[in-house]
Amino acid sequence: PSEGLIAKRRSAATLVSYLTPPVTQSDLYKGLLDLKASIDRWRGEQDKGAEARSDLASLIQSQALELELVSAEPAWDENSFDAIEALRRQLIEVEETLIPYGLHVVGEAPTRDEQLDMLGSIALASHDLDLERETLEKLLDGEEPKTVAAQLAKAQGEGADEEQLLEACRQLAQTALMLGTDSELDAILRALDGRFIRPAPGGDLLRTPDVLPTGRNLHGFDPFRLPSRFALRDGARQAQTLLDRHAAEGNGVPESIALVLWGSDNLKNEGGPIAQALALIGAEPKFDGYGRVCGAVLKPLAELGRPRIDVIITLSGIFRDLLPLQTRMLAEAAYLAAEADEPAELNYVRKHALAYQAEHGCDLETAALRVFSNAEGAYGSNVNLLVDNSRWEDEGELADTYTSRKCYAYSRSGQSAPQADLLNSVLSNVQLAYQNLDSVEVGVTTLDQYFDTLGGISRAVKRSRGEDVPIYISDQTTSNGKVRTLAEQVALETRTRVLNPKWYESVLEHGFEGVRQIESHVTNTMGWSATTGQVAPWVYQKLSETFILDEEMRKRLAKLNPAASVKVANRLLEAHDRQYWNPDEATLEALRRAGEDLEDWLEGVTEEVAA
Repeated sequence: PSEGLIAKRRSAATLVSYLTPPVTQSDLYKGLLDLKASIDRWRGEQDKGAEARSDLASLIQSQALELELVSAEPAWDENSFDAIEALRRQLIEVEETLIPYGLHVVGEAPTRDEQLDMLGSIALASHDLDLERETLEKLLDGEEPKTVAAQLAKAQGEGADEEQLLEACRQLAQTALMLGTDSELDAILRALDGRFIRPAPGGDLLRTPDVLPTGRNLHGFDPFRLPSRFALRDGARQAQTLLDRHAAEGNGVPESIALVLWGSDNLKNEGGPIAQALALIGAEPKFDGYGRVCGAVLKPLAELGRPRIDVIITLSGIFRDLLPLQTRMLAEAAYLAAEADEPAELNYVRKHALAYQAEHGCDLETAALRVFSNAEGAYGSNVNLLVDNSRWEDEGELADTYTSRKCYAYSRSGQSAPQADLLNSVLSNVQLAYQNLDSVEVGVTTLDQYFDTLGGISRAVKRSRGEDVPIYISDQTTSNGKVRTLAEQVALETRTRVLNPKWYESVLEHGFEGVRQIESHVTNTMGWSATTGQVAPWVYQKLSETFILDEEMRKRLAKLNPAASVKVANRLLEAHDRQYWNPDEATLEALRRAGEDLEDWLEGVTEEVAA
C-alpha cells in the first residue's frame, strides 16, 4: 500500500485494489521427491541390520549431495540419525514453503483449487490453523461455521478453545465467500466514470483478510498509532529471535546492527519492524494523553537484561516520506541512548557515539545520529541500476554508490544533512546486517530493491570493516517468523520458486511476462552475489541447466520473450565472468553457444532458435 499512499498524498489519487497471485505450497519435485522417499524408507527400516541401514544412509547422503543439500564429509552410516533428521526437516521446509502460483489477471477470480489453497494459507497465517482440505471445502461450500468449529473442537480434544475456533471459522467463511467475488473490472470502470469507490484497508492478504473484496479504494493509516501495542510485543519477540539465531552461530550480543526499514513492511505489520529497532536499542514509544506516539523513552537496563545495541537504521525513501513521526522517534531513541549515564560496556550506542565525538570534535547530537536515508526527493541507492545495466567494475563501486546516496542522516527534529564520514564510521562497527521479509508474494530474489538496500549496506559494511559480516532475513510470512541467513534464504527461494516446475510453469502460462519474471529472479540473484557474495555456485549451475542448456525450454522461452531470454543467458555468463561460479569447460561452451543462438534469434539472423 505504500506507493499507493504516496500517490494519494501527492495527487489525491483514487486507488483500485486487486488480488495478489494465488498462494500455494511449494511441494517437492524431481530429485527432491526421490530423496524424500529414501528418507521415509530409512525411518521405516530402523529394525533392519546395521549394514542395510548404513547402505541406505550412504544412498541418502549421495542423493542429498547431488541436490547440494549436504556435504560429502563425513560419510554417513547407520548411526547418522541426527544428520538425516536435519535433512528431513529441511525437505519439509522446502515442501511447505508458500509460493505465488502464477500471476493475477484483473477480472478473473481464482479457480476453486486456488481458492482452497489461499484459504488454507490464510487460516494458517491469520489463525494458526492448519486445516485439512476437507475442512476448507466445507467452508468454501458454505457449511455453517458453527458446525465446522464443532468438528474442529472434537478433533482437537480436551483443551480446544471452542469460542476461538468459532470466531476463526466465521472469519474464514466470510473470506471464502469473498475469494470467489470479482469486482475489480467494475471498480475500474466506476473510477474512470468518476463514481464513488468503496474504501478498504491495505495490507497483506494472508495476515489481513479484511482487504477482501478487492476493487476498493485503499485508505491511509493513523501515523500516531504506529507501532501498535501488538507490534511492540511482537517486534520485541522477533528482535530476540534474531539475537538467538546470531548466538546459535557462536556469537555474543552484537555491539552494532545494520537494519533496513521499508515503508511497506511497516504499513502491513502495524510498525513491527520499527518495534524491532526500538527493542534492540532498548527503547519504546512515548505516548501522549490521547494514546498517540509522540517520541521515545528508554527502558531501564535492568529491565532490558542485556546491553543496548547500536542500531544503524537505513530507511527507504517511501518510509521517510510516509512516516516522518517514526523517523524522528527512532532518531530520538538513538540520541537518548547516547546521552544516558550508563556504562559503555552496557550501552554500545553511547560507547560508539563518545568515541566518534572524541575523534572528530563534534557535538553528541551529531555523533548520535543513527537514522540514514536519501536526500529529500531521492529514492533508492542505485546499486540495483548498476547491477541491472552491468555498469560497474568492482564491488567497491557499489559501496561508494550506496554511501553517496544513503548518507543523509535524519535528526530528532526531522532535518537531514549529508554525513558520509559518520555513516562510514558507524558501519565499521556493524557486526550483522538484517531486514524483514513481509510477503509471500515477493522474496529477496523477486525484487531488486532487496539487494539494493540490504545488499548495498552489506557491501558498504564490508568496505568499512574490511571483512564480511553475517546477513540475516527475518521471514515474517510464517506464523511465528523465522530468521535465516541470506545464503539460506536465497537457496530456499531458488529451490521453491525458480527451479520448481510448479512455479515456473505457472508464470509461463502468462507468456511474455512469465519469462520476464524468470529473468528478474536470475538478475536479482546475481545482485546478491555482487553485493554480498552469499550465493552458492550451484545456484547458477542449476539455473543454466533448467532454462538455457535445456533445448526445449530454451526454445520455449525465446519464442515467448526473446529479449528476456537473451538477458538470462548473458546474466549467467556475466556471473561466470565475475567469478561467482566456475562451470566446467563443456558447460561454459554450451552456455556461450546457446547465448549466441538466442542473440541471433532476437536480431532476426536466424528464423529458428538453434538446438
